[in-house]
Order: sequence, then C-alpha cells, then structure tokens
Amino acid sequence: MKKYDKLVKNAAGRIVPEIINGNQSIPYKGIGKHIPSGRKHAPNIVSSINYPADGNKTVASIRKALERSGIKNGMTISTHHHLRNGDLVAEEVFKAAKELGIKDLVWFPSASFPCHAPILEYLEDGTINRIEGSMNGPLGKFTSEGNMKGMAVLRSHGGRYQSVQDGEVHIDIAVIAAPTSDPFGNANAVHGPSACGILGYALADYQYADKVVVVTDNLIDFPCIPMQIEGNYVDFVIEVEKIGIPEKIVSGTTKVTKSPDRLLIADLTARFCEEAGILGDKCCFQFGAGGTSLAIGLYFHEILKKNAWKARFAFGGSTQYMVKMLEEGTLEYILDAQAFDLEAVRSVRENHNHQDVSIFHAYNYHSKGNYTTMMDVVILGATEVDLNFNGNVVTHSDGYLLHGIGGWQNCLFSKCTILPIPLFRDRIPVIKDQVTTLCGPGELIDVIVTERGIAINPLRQDLIERVKNSGLPLKTIAELKDEAEKICGKPEKPELDDELVAAIKWVDGTVIDSVKKVKS
Repeated sequence: MKKYDKLVKNAAGRIVPEIINGNQSIPYKGIGKHIPSGRKHAPNIVSSINYPADGNKTVASIRKALERSGIKNGMTISTHHHLRNGDLVAEEVFKAAKELGIKDLVWFPSASFPCHAPILEYLEDGTINRIEGSMNGPLGKFTSEGNMKGMAVLRSHGGRYQSVQDGEVHIDIAVIAAPTSDPFGNANAVHGPSACGILGYALADYQYADKVVVVTDNLIDFPCIPMQIEGNYVDFVIEVEKIGIPEKIVSGTTKVTKSPDRLLIADLTARFCEEAGILGDKCCFQFGAGGTSLAIGLYFHEILKKNAWKARFAFGGSTQYMVKMLEEGTLEYILDAQAFDLEAVRSVRENHNHQDVSIFHAYNYHSKGNYTTMMDVVILGATEVDLNFNGNVVTHSDGYLLHGIGGWQNCLFSKCTILPIPLFRDRIPVIKDQVTTLCGPGELIDVIVTERGIAINPLRQDLIERVKNSGLPLKTIAELKDEAEKICGKPEKPELDDELVAAIKWVDGTVIDSVKKVKS
C-alpha cells in the first residue's frame, strides 16, 4: 500500500494527496465549505449475555486483554494523553502486541509526549505502521526524516472526535488509562494515586471502539463514583501496579513566565483585550497553560477584579490560576477537558462549578454547535505566522514536526483569536512570508501580539477602530516582520524533499496541508 497518491492543489493553494494510506481523502475547500451528510458511525451491537453476570470484567494483563479483544495485523489502537508525560500504559500496549507477533498497527493517540519515545522501537520493527496523532521530539524527528512506514496524519482534538464519529477512523481497540476504576469498568480521574482530573479526550474512543480496555492502578469495589467513564461501554478492566508517574502527570505548580519580554507580551495582550472591550461582565475566554498564557490569565483576573466584573465561563485546560479566579469570584464556571496541575485536579473533585466536559461539546465541528464560538477571546500560540496571518503549530522553521495541533484549530472560531508570540525565537523570526506548514487560515486569526508591537488582521476593522486611540503600539504585520529581520536577518528556508511524510487535517476532516520530508 502506497503512503499517498493523486496529488492536487487545495483551496489554500497547498499540494495535498487525495489518497492517504490507501483511503480516499478530501482536499480542503475553505472555511465552512465542506458540509457532511449521512449518518454517524455506530459501534457494534453486543449482548450482555456475553459479559460476566457478577459484573467483574477484570483480566490478568494487557496482553490477555488484547488477545481477548481479537487483535490482528493492521488494526487501529487508540490511547490518550491525560497522563501526559507520565504515561506508562501506551508503551506496554505495543510491547504486548509485539510479543503476540502483531504487525502494521495504526497508533491513534489523542497526543504523544517525550515519554513515548520508546515506542520508536515498535515503529522501527513494523509493529506499528504509522501514527495518526501528534508527534513531538524523537517521534517527530523519526517521521520528518521519512522513516515511518505509513503516512502520518495530524488532527486537532475536535478533528480527532470528528474522524471517529464520521467513520473516517475505525478504532478496533481503545486502551484507556484510568486513575480509578471498579471491576465493571466505571472509571474516573479524580481519585487514586495517579489522579489527573479528567478523561474528556477518551469519549469518542469508548463510544465507538469495537473493544474498550480500562487500565487502572486503583481498582475499587463497585460502584466507582463519579462515573466519568460508564462501565457499560467497557469490555475489560486490568489492574496494574502503576499507570503513570504522578509528578509527570500533573505538575504541582504550573509556572508563570519570568521573562521580561514574555511578561510584556502578556501585559500588552491583556491591555488590548480591555481597550477593545473584549473583557467585561459575563465574558467567556480560554487561555493555555504556557508561561505567557498564565501571565495573561493573571492580568485578566486583575482587570475583572478592578472593574467588579465576573466572567461567565472559561474553557480549560485548567490550572491553579484559573481555579483562583473561580474561587475568588471573578469567574463563574470552568468547563474543562484536561487538568494541568494538582490544584486543578482538586478543584474538579470538589467544586460543582468546575465541570469536566468532553471535546465533543467544545471542539467537534460536525455537531449541533460547540462552545468555542461562544468565547469572546481565545489566547493561543504558534510556531510561525505569515504575512496573511496564516498560522503553523506543528513544524518549526527547520521543517521538523515537533508539536501536535491540539485544540488550536478548533479555538480559531472564537469571536476574537489572539496569538501572543515573541518576534523571534533563538534569533529566528517567527513571522514569515509564508508558513512552512499551514494549520489555520489567516482569516480566522485576528491579532498578533509581540514584545515590539501589535498587528491586527485588516479583516477586523472593528478591532482596529476600537483601539486606534488607545496608545497601544499598533503596527502592521509587515512592519513587525521587517523589524525582526533587521535584528536577526532573513532566515533560510528549510531544506525539504519532495516526499510527503504527514497530512494535516482541517476541523472538518479535509486535508489543509502536507508535511514534506526533511533532507538528511
């Protein structure tokens, strides 16, 4: 089977394949141009007569669960990233598959982390054919250098749910690490030694997979309350000594940046939001867990408190700083799909206004609406931006895959999308003539904030009008690019081969760009 075939130019002017890993794909048509039809994918009908009458679904090992799930060559196995860089489960899945002599599996993670570097062994020996999910560090390098047998596919968090729901990806076996479970398969992430707070990325997997395996290091008597996963979706439960390394699952403290440049970017971002009238009573927002984003969150908190405003909801990843806003009264609700630190885990467990939700509700664009369009502002990052405000989050200026898309594409649909980014990293300008990899079209990115000025997308004349007399350092994006190049020089383009190694999916399942192999 060829990795890809039938190259065409899509609506964004990017060359993409119509055949990926033997399957038909649809080139990107433009924002809102691809409207799906038909029925959602459905899981197999099963009978409860085939499950233990006493409700005890425990089996002795991951290997035994894979055998009883009927694992075969070429199947798709999914895992999740709620254990983040402390995950000890995914590697064990492919170790067991190799012991069983299985080949050409598709690994379908919600995200990967540096802790997954040992899985390279199973890519190299053919146990795994390809990854359809994020790749960073050694996995990204392996893929970028053309070593993966199949073609990688990267999707946003919402796009991952969409692909399963729409039947584009069929999960044969879903393996879900759960910090607490009962023998029936009811499970949660708020209790246990590996508590990570939320299991919201696994919803599509346990709803649609043929077989669902829960792996826990805290097996308790039925019923496990709360039931973040309901046992009627689960086929097998495995108790192991340890599913994750707690200090790497969530950090005790997520740290605000101390960099003067990054703090200036955060201050300018918050001031822009205040001057533009974006922050106000009952506003809704999302910001990430990076150092700059956390600083922006602190500034938001002070602005809300100063004006006696209360934000209606924030969407997480949650951190101690978002929890502080909730508990000090500047925020009414946290709607949350993952917890980034121990305070966030505590808050999910104890606070009724801190609600765990799945990606289906927030990010899936083949649904009856979603939360992101209700948000007044979303704060995101980027590895590159170009003169047309197009954004890149998966490759760096050298062409190597180093990040996943995460919820980035999905969040672009907020009422105002802001990218607070440094003008250059390691003396390499972030603003390019054209991004190396297109992940999000420029018409959805509203504002770029750097330490040397703020550029507003010309399409947002309303924002330009609102802040024109604010005293903020407003510049065009071309002016920011020129300033960076005067300091750092014009960077050389990455040396790329014609061979394609990965496809970038848009939120609707169409292919927005391809990633080229990096020349040796």
